[in-house]
Amino acid sequence: MDTAGVGILENPARPGYIAGRPLEDWNAAYAKVEAYFQALQVRNKLLLGQLVSQVLDRAIRRAASEPECGPMEIAACEMDRVVSGWFAEVLQVAPEDADPLLSTRGRMALLLADMPGRWQDQFLKPGPWPEEFVRAMRESYLRAGPDFHLSEMDPRPIDLGAMETLTSLGKVAWFRMLVTWLFFAGGLVTVFYLTR
Repeated sequence: MDTAGVGILENPARPGYIAGRPLEDWNAAYAKVEAYFQALQVRNKLLLGQLVSQVLDRAIRRAASEPECGPMEIAACEMDRVVSGWFAEVLQVAPEDADPLLSTRGRMALLLADMPGRWQDQFLKPGPWPEEFVRAMRESYLRAGPDFHLSEMDPRPIDLGAMETLTSLGKVAWFRMLVTWLFFAGGLVTVFYLTR
């Protein structure tokens, strides 16, 4: 992280706290952001550390204005904001035209464009980007799938099988079944008693 930014937000009266939150909470936020970038297959340790620091710097600056939110929540929100903003720039999508699935389709485009293998150093880097990378991302974004549509399913009655038959029996049928089982149990007890 940018030590200049962290130093401003540290309180010498409360060591072990950054932006009013314990270091353990910031460590958990760091682990969450790092795991997210690892899921996007960012394997270069130096790049991974820089990306995590970039997100946490933004989260720490934002933490002072949102005392009700924890570091992990703020970091996750900033992570999504940074990644979605970068997708919008690379794919040249205006913020007002942004697809609600931009982040999801953008992540799919990263994998289809082989970002982890060929373009890892371009991830979250400000432009200009190599033309081949931009073209691969845009083509992959279009292939990432059609827009999802909500569908409706009509409820169907549940077939309970034998349970339904048992619950639909009348009182007389229950009484007959009870008498039959008692007679059967009595027969077993009698056989047991006579054979001992």
